[in-house]
Amino acid sequence: MADYGHELLFGTFITPAATQPQHAVALAQTSEQAGLDLATLQDHPYQPKFLDTWTLLSYIAARTERLRLATNVVNLPLRPPAVLAQSAASLDLLSGGRFELGLGAGGFWDAIEAMGGRRLTPGESVEATEEAIRVIRAMWAADERGGVRVDGKHYRVLGAKRGPAPAHPIPIWLGAYKPRMLRLLGRVADGWLPSLGYLPGREALTELNAIIDESAGESGRDPYAVRRLLNVGPQDVTPDSLAELALEYGISAFILATDDPRLIQEFGAEIAPAVREIVADERAGTTHAVEPEQAPAPGELGVVPTPAPGTRHTANLPWDESTRPSRAAEPGEHGYTEQGRAVSRHLVNVHNGLRTELQQVRDLVDQVRKGAVEVAAARSQINEMTMRQNNWTVGAYCESYCRIVTQHHTLEDEGIFRHLRSGDDTLGPVLDRLEQEHLAIHDVLEGVDRALVKLVAHPGDYTGLEEAVDLLTDTLLSHFAYEERELLEPLARLGMFAGQL
Repeated sequence: MADYGHELLFGTFITPAATQPQHAVALAQTSEQAGLDLATLQDHPYQPKFLDTWTLLSYIAARTERLRLATNVVNLPLRPPAVLAQSAASLDLLSGGRFELGLGAGGFWDAIEAMGGRRLTPGESVEATEEAIRVIRAMWAADERGGVRVDGKHYRVLGAKRGPAPAHPIPIWLGAYKPRMLRLLGRVADGWLPSLGYLPGREALTELNAIIDESAGESGRDPYAVRRLLNVGPQDVTPDSLAELALEYGISAFILATDDPRLIQEFGAEIAPAVREIVADERAGTTHAVEPEQAPAPGELGVVPTPAPGTRHTANLPWDESTRPSRAAEPGEHGYTEQGRAVSRHLVNVHNGLRTELQQVRDLVDQVRKGAVEVAAARSQINEMTMRQNNWTVGAYCESYCRIVTQHHTLEDEGIFRHLRSGDDTLGPVLDRLEQEHLAIHDVLEGVDRALVKLVAHPGDYTGLEEAVDLLTDTLLSHFAYEERELLEPLARLGMFAGQL
C-alpha cells in the first residue's frame, strides 16, 4: 500500500489552442459545471498555435467561480522566477485563492533558445529549478523584513522588494521523471505532477515515489506532505483503474487530458464520484463490491462501431452509400492488445465529441429561429467548432490521440491513413472513399455557412438553413458509421505509428 491519504482531486488538462480561443474557456467552464476541482493548462511560449498561458488563465479565472486553476507546467526557462512569483500571487489574489503553480524545468531547448532562453544541461536544470523555487517563495513572503536576495548560479535577485503575498499558500508542484529532479522535489516541493503517458507503466510510480520519499525523509520532511498528482488519458479513467492508482501508487489528483466536453462531463458526473466511493470504503476498511468488467476474449475486438440512425432528415446525401467499398475480411484471430483496442476506442470517442458538436449546431439553429441567438453569433460559434476546423483530414483524431499519449507531439493529418495503407494494402479503396467523403463534408459545412449568410439578407426565412443543417446531420452520422465500421478493426490490429508512441 502506498496511499498517502490526501483528499482526492479531479481536474482537466486543456489545450490552449489559439485557433479556437474561446474553446479552452468553455472547456474550463464545463469542468466547473461537471463538479471537477481544477483545470490545468500547458505552458509553451514558443508554440504559436497556443494562447499565452497566463493571459488565458486570467481570463478563465474571471469566467469561473469555484474552479481551481493550475499550470501544467510552467516553462521556467522562459518565465523569470521573480516575475513569475508576482504573476502567480496576482492571479491567486484576483481569483480568491484558486491558483496552484506547476513548474517545469524545460525540455524543448531548441525552441527555448529561439525565444532567447538559455540552454541548460540536465544537471543545470535541477540547479536552476531549486534556485527558482527559493526566489518564488521569498517573493511571496511579504511579511519578512528586507529584500529578496538569492545569489545563485542561474538566478540572481539582489534586494528585490517582496510581495504581493498570495491569497492562500500556493503549492509548488514539479513535473519530474529523473532521479535528480525527484530528489529535489522531495527536498523542497509540495507535489509531483508527471504524466502517465511518459512513464513505462504505472508500476514505475512505486520506484519513483520511493526516491521522493527517501529524499524527503533525509531532509527532515514528512513524505506524506508531498501530494502525488497524475495526468491521465481517457483510456485510463475507469473507476477501478483510478482507485488502484490512489490506493496502490499514492496518486491523489487525477487530471484528464481531453478537449471533449462530453468526456469532461462524464469524468465529473460518473467517474470521480465512483473513485471517491471506492477509495473512501477502502480507507474505512469496508469492502466495496465491484462488478468485474468482462475483458474481450483473445481475438475479439471489444469495440463496437456506432450505427447510423435508422431515420433520415433528407434524401439527398452527397454520395451513394451503396457504392462504398468494404475492407477485406481478415482471416483468423489477431489477439488484439489493449493498446490496440484503445486506439480504436479513441476513434469512437472523437466521433462522439463531433456528434455532440452536431447537436450543438442544431440547438444553435433552433435558438436563432426563436430569436435567442443572433445569426452572426451562431455563425461565429459554428466556425470555432472542431468539425469546422479540422478540414476533415482526420486531424482531430490524430491530434487528440497523440496529445493523450505523448502530450505535446503532433502528427501530420495524413499520417493515420498513410500508416493504415502501408500496414494493409487491401484498405486502399476504403481509404480513398473516406478521403472523398471528407471533401464532401467540407462542402456541406460550407453550405451551412452560406445558409447563415443568406439568412442575414433574408431574415425570417429559415428554410435554407434548416435544410443545410439536416443535410449536415445525415452526412456526418452516415460518414461516422462507415468510418468506424471499416477502420476500428485495422486500427486495433495495426495500432498507431511504429516508433512514435
